Amino acid sequence: MDPGDDLSTRADAEAEPPAGKRFTFPSAPTILAVVTLAVWALAFLIPPGAYDRDADGAPVQGTYHRVDSDQSFVDRLNDLFLSPVNGLYGVQDAETGEVGPDLAGELYGSAGVFLFVLAIGAFITVVFATGALDRGIGRLAHRLRDRGALLIAGVMLVFSLLGTVEGFAEETLGFYGLIIPLMLALGYDRMVATGTIILGAGIGVLCSTVNPFATGVASSAADISLGDGIVLRATMWVVLTAVTIAYVIRYANRVRANPDRSLSGFLPGDREHDAAGAGEPPELTALHRTVLILVALVFGFMIFSVVPWSSALTGDADATPYGFELGWSFPHLAALFLAAAVLVGVVARFGEQRLSATIVQGAADFISPALVIVLARGVTVIMNNSQITDTVLHSIEGVVSGTSSALFAVFVFLVNLPLAFLIPSTSGHATLAMPILAPLADFAGVSRAVVVTAWQAASGWMNLWVPTTAVTIGGVALAKVGYDKYLRFVWPLLAILAVLICGFVALGAVWT
Repeated sequence: MDPGDDLSTRADAEAEPPAGKRFTFPSAPTILAVVTLAVWALAFLIPPGAYDRDADGAPVQGTYHRVDSDQSFVDRLNDLFLSPVNGLYGVQDAETGEVGPDLAGELYGSAGVFLFVLAIGAFITVVFATGALDRGIGRLAHRLRDRGALLIAGVMLVFSLLGTVEGFAEETLGFYGLIIPLMLALGYDRMVATGTIILGAGIGVLCSTVNPFATGVASSAADISLGDGIVLRATMWVVLTAVTIAYVIRYANRVRANPDRSLSGFLPGDREHDAAGAGEPPELTALHRTVLILVALVFGFMIFSVVPWSSALTGDADATPYGFELGWSFPHLAALFLAAAVLVGVVARFGEQRLSATIVQGAADFISPALVIVLARGVTVIMNNSQITDTVLHSIEGVVSGTSSALFAVFVFLVNLPLAFLIPSTSGHATLAMPILAPLADFAGVSRAVVVTAWQAASGWMNLWVPTTAVTIGGVALAKVGYDKYLRFVWPLLAILAVLICGFVALGAVWT
């Protein structure tokens, strides 16, 4: 669902480069395959080392020391060969710390997250197959067609809400044919429609609260609950969504008052649209309303099940959990979305054949981000078995040593910006970076949840504009506004958002 994960074949088709351009940015699996080889090679040059661990398994600052590695070249080749397997279901030996598929100990691989991604893919695909979400958004847009600012705010708010809870992104590509005529009929330009769609969903993903593909994967890699830090992320979502909506509305009002100030200009026929020409979407049926209610209930229950309510309400991270807290993790959530997919299919009267085929197709559509998570986890296994993870951590510790908690949080945001460009897959980026960044938070006295928030903000901020995302490049192609013109439109907002993000993560670090 996230911009970097290439989940939609439709998005990929729209994002294909024009004829004549030979270079295509590599896909996330290809990038991670290269990263795997690079890390494996670097492991021969980086000296092995280790920190002493406390009772919770966290590294103790100041205890780093060099160790001798007994890995032979054959052992290292075996780790490279088995890295995807270990990334899925590798088990970490409690005595040696080594990870392998045939060892005894705790699961180190990302099998739980892998299944969860497939389960939520099945659920979302079943929901879209009912047509309820598409028609619901279409009805909202048409109902507000005579109130321009309210239409922009309404559509952006819905997209942002879907983005923050489930990573709604590529799916927005199907709405250009609906939103563009409506915006043109109200006297706006194509850039208004582009900003409404890309920035609406994008700001939600940037401020993900429980988005499983961003917050979920990163929280799992950081070894914290999905609900940890949700208050900070929810506050960010409210403020940054409001700022982004206001930015788009300000530009829209300026264009309607003076069309010559349009950044995208107008194509032949753009000024001749009318509201009637946009067409009225069909009414919501009782089935559509029921499905939308079920979707809201499922995501609402997911939020309820993962939030540590006692900590969130009291501000005490060590508060005794309330009796009603469920404390669910990825295995429970995978079961929830599989059951919900079946329930929606039954309510929609799909029948056994169609429901089974849709669930399987949904899981298949989401195999790419699931495999990316596995590949990224395989890289961390190579680092773990060659004992260079703590060495890398120690080198970064020296950079941030002595910085304030607020400055450390800003550092995490900034250092992840180039990483987000190089690794456009949100899930892969999280799985790769968190094993290093999360322990750094312990050294800086900052909550790991703040690191997750700073990381996902960096990833989301980059995905609002980088040309390696299907949502951005495919969106501007569908809207016919030109990528360079979109950059002119969005860069002031990007600067505002960067300042606000740094402020939020700094405050979050100070308060934790």
